[in-house]
Amino acid sequence: MSADETWTAAAAAAAAREYSGDDLPRSSFDESTGIYHSVHQLGKHHRIPTTPNLDTATFVLSRFPPHHQAESRVALIDSATNQRVTYAELHRSVLSLASGLYHALGIRKGDVIFVLSPNSLLYPTICLAVLSIGAVLTTANPLNTESEIVKQVSDSGATLAIAAPECLHKLLSTGVPTIQTSRPSEGDELSIEELISSCDPVELTQSDTTGLIRPSQSDTAAILYSSGTTGTSKGVVLTHSNLISIMALLRWTVDVTKAKKDVFLCFIPMFHIYGLAFFALGLFCCGTTTVLMERYELKSMLEAIQTHKVRNIPAVPPVILGLVKHAGRFSAGGVGDLSSLRRVSSGAAPLGKELIGAFRERFPWVELRPGYGLTESSGAATLFVSAKEAKRRPGSCGGLIPGFFGRIVDVDSGNNLGPYKVGELWLKSPTVMKEYLGKREATVETVSGDGWLRTGDLCYFDEDGFLYVVDRIKELIKHNGYQVAPAELEAILLAHPNVLDTAVVPVEDEEAGQIPMAYVVRAGGADELTEAQVIQYVALQVAPYKKIRKVGFINAIPRSAAGKILRKELVLQANNKHQIINSKL
Repeated sequence: MSADETWTAAAAAAAAREYSGDDLPRSSFDESTGIYHSVHQLGKHHRIPTTPNLDTATFVLSRFPPHHQAESRVALIDSATNQRVTYAELHRSVLSLASGLYHALGIRKGDVIFVLSPNSLLYPTICLAVLSIGAVLTTANPLNTESEIVKQVSDSGATLAIAAPECLHKLLSTGVPTIQTSRPSEGDELSIEELISSCDPVELTQSDTTGLIRPSQSDTAAILYSSGTTGTSKGVVLTHSNLISIMALLRWTVDVTKAKKDVFLCFIPMFHIYGLAFFALGLFCCGTTTVLMERYELKSMLEAIQTHKVRNIPAVPPVILGLVKHAGRFSAGGVGDLSSLRRVSSGAAPLGKELIGAFRERFPWVELRPGYGLTESSGAATLFVSAKEAKRRPGSCGGLIPGFFGRIVDVDSGNNLGPYKVGELWLKSPTVMKEYLGKREATVETVSGDGWLRTGDLCYFDEDGFLYVVDRIKELIKHNGYQVAPAELEAILLAHPNVLDTAVVPVEDEEAGQIPMAYVVRAGGADELTEAQVIQYVALQVAPYKKIRKVGFINAIPRSAAGKILRKELVLQANNKHQIINSKL
């Protein structure tokens, strides 16, 4: 029996055993293969479909509530205007827009559609309509510069752009035909809103008369741009099979965490895999209601929670930090009643033990459940099934979800490592991307010939198969031959009452190779916090080689839309300043 057959058989045997979610699982590590597997099973209602001729939109729409419920059940609520969209209205909008894109604009299977917009009630309709006719979705941050947008449009091969009115000017130099999302106040330009209102909500079927060729699971569904595990931004090619798989797994997570009746809050950007998979597509498979924010802002988020009795927030670490540091000051003004809140999940970046502890102390009635995922894995790969699991393992990102296999690989030898041994995390699942668009070498470096995704993250599993992220391999600071993890130092600094936010980066040093430098955002009223105090605070809690050697105070830590620290900007700034100082000595 081959190694692959061995671990597949082990996984099947584990999947056959029921797991309640409230008891600690048995070890998921197979010593004979060095492979970790999920201890959870998918029930018959959550199995990943294997039908070849199935597309993402058809899968999602088929899981909408039945017709007699869809007319009244609310799918989306705009937090700013209180406008509501029922499942029936959403379904009709998707069919109308798909017809308009196909018949009025001539969009065909394989055409790449570039979407540039903040979150809106129209965003899910656009995504589902594009995917339903076999076109390929590529999304971007509306805050991107014109040059960044031109590069993505060119690299993806987009033939049509859909943009919010305020973003139109960034697309002028691309030369790509552009349609805006909402009706213009002046002029007769076509819009997405007009296409929806003017086209009949009739399902397009594959036939000789229409010429429609429906997509299959193996076809490309989306090209999402990610920094990847190495190098610059690359187009992550996800198939319909990838997205359908993550949708099926999301349905399982919502059911198993008893969140099906929750009201969710969305401020995670839908152009990111986290927002796209969860809010623009996935939650509609579960029949839940989502309160939608255009973008994250703390006070607006607290108002939305209070007004709409939100129970569940998929978030990122900066949001959780904001709740811990700031939420209390709004209560006196009548804003900030979070009594409805029951669950907060976290992804996109590691969540330190100190921040987890502070959140649970501040909000003891809320279940905090960190998770782990990547664009290259179509989103989530690990989670906590129960609050009990999460509380007993602070600092962990949870266990592998069904269908996922993991390895911890020694960076030097390439050997598989057992529990508590730190190495690079490799993942295998039906959600792993097809490739990096047009970058064969980068694809080969990231996805092995037998389908293992090299994540670029240093991690370890404990004896029960729960994952802990140490740091990015390429972000480790090499100090006098020792490896220093920025995330560890950041977690310590965030526990300081006078530190609002922080990032630790390497600074080049002739003697030590690199030294750790901390950029710190002072908390309000903490202007007296000094570099010496910060250095001493960390030095008392770490080994000598891990000590912070320099501190810079700034107004805000640069972060991506998903909450990840933009370290390259800080590294460039730190090393430039260091060189200037040295040149003056």
